[in-house]
Amino acid sequence: MSGKTETFELRDGASGRSSQLPVRTGTIGPAALDIAGLHKDLDVFTYDPGFGATAATESRITYIDGDAGVLLYRGYPIEQLAEKSSFMEVAYLLLLGELPTSRQLEEFTGNIRYHTMLNETLLRFFNGFHHNAHPMAMVSAVVASMSAFYHDTMDIHNPRHREIFSHRIIAKLPTIAAAAHKHSLGQPFIYPRNELDYAANLLHMLFAVPCEAYKLDPIASEALDLLFILHADHEQNASTSTVRLAGSTGANPYAAISAGVSALWGPAHGGANEAVLAMLEQIGSVDHIPKHLAMAKDKSGHFRLMGFGHRVYKNFDPRAQIIRAMCHKVLARLGRADNPLFELALRLEEIALKDEYFVSRKLYPNVDFYSGVIYSAIGIPRSMFTVMFAVARTVGWVAHWQEMISDPGMRIGRPRQLYTGATRREYLEIARRG
Repeated sequence: MSGKTETFELRDGASGRSSQLPVRTGTIGPAALDIAGLHKDLDVFTYDPGFGATAATESRITYIDGDAGVLLYRGYPIEQLAEKSSFMEVAYLLLLGELPTSRQLEEFTGNIRYHTMLNETLLRFFNGFHHNAHPMAMVSAVVASMSAFYHDTMDIHNPRHREIFSHRIIAKLPTIAAAAHKHSLGQPFIYPRNELDYAANLLHMLFAVPCEAYKLDPIASEALDLLFILHADHEQNASTSTVRLAGSTGANPYAAISAGVSALWGPAHGGANEAVLAMLEQIGSVDHIPKHLAMAKDKSGHFRLMGFGHRVYKNFDPRAQIIRAMCHKVLARLGRADNPLFELALRLEEIALKDEYFVSRKLYPNVDFYSGVIYSAIGIPRSMFTVMFAVARTVGWVAHWQEMISDPGMRIGRPRQLYTGATRREYLEIARRG
């Protein structure tokens, strides 16, 4: 590779053919080889299971340096946004590329509040689900069904329609999430209150009942807003890539977001914080921590320490450092620090952070470890953990969908494969198949 020519030459010694692969550089981070001409030039594909080394798109939204523990939204460090910003301000930043002025933020927040209610017919759609349906199943289905209600604003090539969609889906996801929870409980749906901020409004819809006033805990609202900031986007993860792939077909945006919700539902993606609580219950008590840590070190065993380490972050998860302090604040504030499960989580964190095995392998608690504990402490049931993730990540999904749709060079996603099946065979009549 030459810095002057900015190309990489790949030569096939057997055929004598070669391919000139341009080197594309970003503003920061690794460069990427443009392999678009590789198949035409050399009749080969690249092979990268899981797309761990493949840049499938160009994006200006989020940057991650897993080795250095860096996460940037539009260039702004997550640490600064978590300390100084709000989820609505971060949503504006991710969607529009810049931090808003006071007037712009007020107008944006007003647009979101304008769309918080659900069409009554759509709200009654929940009654068609079984009482014990998983909330993610309901959320995915209801989001997809929104395309049946907004025919007049679904032209993906119309910038104004894309803007209306972005406001509508971000505004209605908390209402849909809360309705799914209320349906599971058999309680009446609670309508949004637009004088509340985004996180507070969701908590109100989740926990209020018509027969008495609901008292909102400001620490719970603050914690939820912080979690939403930390979960708003994470580059080309599985669910975001799913939204992009579905959207690249020209499908309506509600279908694309519904596909993202379904991808997030997987336990290896959005369900990780739920797995943390299951692990803590399996450990059972502080006295059992040493035994389970030994089991986690045993490569031949099946016990895994959930919520530790990260596929992308090889040193530390910057979001975990931020959320750790909030986790301790929530447990102290809500008077639940004496809960055995929370005491167990804090003790496990303390022991693992001092254990040479985990320290040397940089298996530190990640954002999922702390978020599961926080959600549980503020009263959100485990079945709703991934739904909370979806509410936050919708902003990132929409930002990536908009970026892709507005790109004049957008093409339908079409991964290729290394075929290892049978070669050509001739059809044999059924009577002759022995």
